[in-house]
Amino acid sequence: MPTKEPALPTNRAFVVQFRARDEATPVRYDGRVEHLVSGQARHFQSWEELRRFVEEILATEAEKPP
Repeated sequence: MPTKEPALPTNRAFVVQFRARDEATPVRYDGRVEHLVSGQARHFQSWEELRRFVEEILATEAEKPP
């Protein structure tokens, strides 16, 4: 019987940390993102950079055999 893949598989899990800002600093979305399974991490300075990293990792994970 084939095993069903979990709804939230660990190879699709990330930790996202946003840089702390004081109230006088304009809102910016920058920080660090890490893929939990591979340990790959990247600093980002925009939503676009964050999204691009996540998409790269997910594409790589999709290419791996189950």
